[in-house]
Amino acid sequence: MKGISITDILKLSVPERIKLVGDIWDSVSQVPEAVALTEAQCAELDRRLEAFHKNPNAGSPWEEVRKHIQRAK
Repeated sequence: MKGISITDILKLSVPERIKLVGDIWDSVSQVPEAVALTEAQCAELDRRLEAFHKNPNAGSPWEEVRKHIQRAK
């Protein structure tokens, strides 16, 4: 890295570091093709897609999953 060091980053407050991480993640997510998947990740995605095609009603909607997680806390 040029211009910024880990020492500089550690001088930031925790909320500033969290914001920085979020900003970095947002910048990475804008170019998903730049993030290579491993063979294992590709195989897992293929497996999940095939399972979905075989039974598209097997899963639960996100809202239902989130409610379940929130109740478990």
